[in-house]
Amino acid sequence: MSFFSLVTGRPGPSGFGSASTAEQVTEGIDASNLTALVTGGASGIGLETTRVLALHKARVIIAARNMDAANEAKQLVLKEDENARVDVLKLDLSSINSIREFAVNFNALDLPLNILINNAGIMFCPYQLSVDGIEMQFATNHLGHFLLTNLLLDKMKDTARTTGVEGRIVNLSSVAHMHTYKDGIQFNNINDKKRYSDKRAYGQSKLANILHAKELSRRFQEEGVNITANAVHPGLIMTNLFKHSAILMRTLKFFSFFLWKNVHQGAATTCYVALHPSLKGVTGKYYVDCNGLEPSAFARDEALARKLWDFSNKLITSVSKT
Repeated sequence: MSFFSLVTGRPGPSGFGSASTAEQVTEGIDASNLTALVTGGASGIGLETTRVLALHKARVIIAARNMDAANEAKQLVLKEDENARVDVLKLDLSSINSIREFAVNFNALDLPLNILINNAGIMFCPYQLSVDGIEMQFATNHLGHFLLTNLLLDKMKDTARTTGVEGRIVNLSSVAHMHTYKDGIQFNNINDKKRYSDKRAYGQSKLANILHAKELSRRFQEEGVNITANAVHPGLIMTNLFKHSAILMRTLKFFSFFLWKNVHQGAATTCYVALHPSLKGVTGKYYVDCNGLEPSAFARDEALARKLWDFSNKLITSVSKT
């Protein structure tokens, strides 16, 4: 998408643009036969994604760390449609034990799983380690979703096979994936406090989200699995993600107000990639404003994607043994 299209909201090849809302890009779609899981579905664009999926009759599971917020979100959706099918489950993506427990609890529900939206994330936080001793932004934004996805893959594959309905995985990335460390991913220095930059660490985690989707897509195609994996940039939306740099972001928003979206617009690309029939069979792509866009050179690097996959598995194994 060009800068002109971004500012004006002019539609791209898909027929949608930066001004399109999640309801507009999914108009007329019947999702009553679908079950979707949305991480971080209790607030911000995650909540709007949950609301719109439920509006189209999908069954939605909100995976969230704050159960009070998740239950409030559920009630908001039910207030709009008392017949909406929404469930909540506790998930802390910064904790490997929590992710494993979540997977056990989800599988115990004996539900199909058609759509996995890896939406939750943190942004620009001061240096800290997760409970497993991993830099927090990498642990939450990438590694948590990597493990969660792997633990749910058998369920998604089984659902796609038995129903004949294409499964879809959507990773929320960011244009910030272009602002990362020198080598893209600091494989040898993930926890290096001296080299830590809150902005570059965030960019690193968002680059990892795209690479994760890319490698998932390659593996699905190699296996002949009826599941797609894509990454999206939702746009600039003032949500709780900015709590660690609220003053800076409000100042930035004042001078670049024409670039910012509301949550209805911010959830549009996620919902478009998750539901729109025109994307059937489309995989391994990066979407901005509901249109495909070429990401950075690092994000297109297949060797880097494979290296990240192996690194992530080894990292999870190493901390699981401690």
